Formats: sequence, C-alpha cells, structure tokens
Amino acid sequence: MPASTTVLLRDGDDGLEVLMARRSSGLAFAGGAWVFPGGRVDPDDWEGEPVDDMGDSRMIDAARRAAVREAAEETGAVVEPRSLVLISHWTPPAEAPKRFATFFFVGPAPEEVAHLQADGGEIHELRWFRPAAAVEARNAGEIELVPPQFITLEQLRPFASAAEVMAHYRARPPEHFATSFTRVEGGMVAVYAGDAGLDSGDLEAPGGRHRLWMMAEGWRYERSELAEAAEAAAADAAEPNVPTGED
Repeated sequence: MPASTTVLLRDGDDGLEVLMARRSSGLAFAGGAWVFPGGRVDPDDWEGEPVDDMGDSRMIDAARRAAVREAAEETGAVVEPRSLVLISHWTPPAEAPKRFATFFFVGPAPEEVAHLQADGGEIHELRWFRPAAAVEARNAGEIELVPPQFITLEQLRPFASAAEVMAHYRARPPEHFATSFTRVEGGMVAVYAGDAGLDSGDLEAPGGRHRLWMMAEGWRYERSELAEAAEAAAADAAEPNVPTGED
C-alpha cells in the first residue's frame, strides 16, 4: 500500500530540529513509536486513475498530496506542497504483516508552529527533537523508533540548519531502501542496497556495508560511504597548515 510521511524541519536554539509524533500504543502498526507525521495514500489524493508504479510521477504527486494532508490532519501544520522534497522511498520485507511502500518528504515547518497539536486519535503527542537527541533517546530506552525513522534521523545529524538539509536533498535523487532482515545473536540486522551481504545473507561477506544493527544494547547505522567520508574529513582536519611561501 502506498503511503507518505513528512519530515518537518525548523532551526531551534541548539540547531536543527524535526517534528515527531508518538503513535497511540493501541495501534497494531508501530503502536507507541515516535514517527514523522504520515499515513497511507487515500483515493482522494489521486488526480485521475491510480497507478501501481512507485516511480511514476502520478504516484509521486499523489504521495505528495497525501503528505500534505496527513501533516494537516495529525498536527495542524499547513504545508506548502511545492516546499516538499522527496528524499527516500522505503519498501518493507515481504514477510511484513502490513506492507506500506512509503515516500519520505522533507520540508520546512510552517512559520506559525505554536498552534500545532496532536490529533488525539492515532497521534497522542508531538515533540521537536534534535536528530542526535532522538537517536540517543531511543538507545537509552526513553522512546521507540522504527528503522526508517532511525536511519533518516541519522542522515540528518550532520546538518546545522533546515536550509542546509533542503539544499542537500534538492541536489540529489531520492534513495530507495528495500529492507531485508537477518537474525543475529542478540538482535536483528536490517540490510539495504550496497551491502555485500544483502543477497547471500552472509553478514561477514567482504565488501561494502549498508545496514542497521538493532541489538539489545542499542541500534547502530553502519554505512561504508559515510565512514569513508568521516575518515576523509578527519584527515583533512588533522593535516597541518603548511605555509606556501606566497604570503
């Protein structure tokens, strides 16, 4: 079932913040978890006949309308559709009891946000989180997250402002995450495209890594290209400033 979610951003006193919503604990899907506002694409979100192709522009347009509608229904936020940028698309594993193929959009929060409030139905609480703080709260056992939210928060951690996030994602195509779970001692591992163990299920296979470790002691996102970028940045920072002789 196609669905949409909206990652609303604002610049807080301590840096970038995202709006998250706590789902009712009585819900069968992700009950009690903190998520970004969203829900399934409804018939009224379509203009014309629905399509099944997730890459079809008509599907993306319907998902964008669903993202705007769900944000308004669950939080009261009036979001400008053209302000939203599609950043990712998530497909759950085949064994999932409910399979929502979800489009993730990111956009700036409305300027007037004081009026935002949970709908009291599916959503029981709204809160602004710094991405790093939400990840840390999950690993401290203070809140519950699901993999797409956890990974999205990890991706947002490096950014200092909403403007930086928007500029970054406007310049790159959306990424597709097709989840495959593997059981390991002490937890589960979600494996994604780019991981050497995706097809074989061999987590020790040599090669790239793109996975989420969901262990009893905490969750950890591992991605080779991110580690390589961090190492390069650290090396640049450590390189001595050698005079060129041109001063």
